[in-house]
Amino acid sequence: MARRRIAQNKSLYLMLLPVIAFYLLFKYSPMVGEIIAFKNYRFADGIWGSDWVGLKHFRLLFQSPDFWRVLRNTLLLNVYSLFFGFPVPILLALLLNEIRLEGFKRLVQNLLYIPHFISWAILGGILISMLSPSTGVVNMLLHHVFGIKPVYFMANSGWWPVAYTASSIWREAGWGTILYLAAMAAIDPQLYEAARIDGANKLRQVWHITLPGIRSTIAILLILRMGSMMDVGLEQTLALQNDSVLDVADVISTYVYRIGLQHMNYSYTTALGLFQSLISLVLVVSVNKIIRLFGERGLW
Repeated sequence: MARRRIAQNKSLYLMLLPVIAFYLLFKYSPMVGEIIAFKNYRFADGIWGSDWVGLKHFRLLFQSPDFWRVLRNTLLLNVYSLFFGFPVPILLALLLNEIRLEGFKRLVQNLLYIPHFISWAILGGILISMLSPSTGVVNMLLHHVFGIKPVYFMANSGWWPVAYTASSIWREAGWGTILYLAAMAAIDPQLYEAARIDGANKLRQVWHITLPGIRSTIAILLILRMGSMMDVGLEQTLALQNDSVLDVADVISTYVYRIGLQHMNYSYTTALGLFQSLISLVLVVSVNKIIRLFGERGLW
């Protein structure tokens, strides 16, 4: 049966070979380097020649106050992004789905998608300029409209996570609507027609037809989002952070960059990366199981 299926879809399997090669070369092969976490790695000795130290680096990791600080910051920023950012693409897709003027709809979609294709080096500069206490448009509005004194948003430990979360939503929310709009396009239009005949208004149509129709897509994206709960983008964080807010802005990715690359402590940061990957795996498996308990398909 398997041979017959492969023979019938030979062209499709051939197209799959480059994808398999990519994952083998760039995803699975580098996992051999995780052994560095259990060794006292030195360039001169190489991976296999370095001394085996067992769990030494993991003990140092869990005893370090810096580790718990960056772990807390990483989880908090991801919780903020999940709580405030995850529903935004759904809301945008629901609103766009109700627009009947195709030209206006495409214009809005393009405006929402543009930030996704701009580097954080540029977006970070734009955000910092907008929030500047002297020339920023936000502080100018707060001062002239509400009489509020200028606020140092990017140098304030309380406001920095807000700016970080808002910038993440600004860049990624529009792009995330693509998947939800595609899922909405697959909903049978006859369901809406039957609902209108029964007297259902727009809100009831959204609640009883649209949201159930994209529920499986929401579940899959939620599982994938949970897999990155231990990761915060290095580029975005470096573009926005400064020494005044390191107590809330120093995350695992910046900590690994500083300790691993700048200080060349490769074994220690590899141990941190391995811990990060294991926790992410546990989160994905756990949420996938919970999603399946609610009757959805899940990832597997």
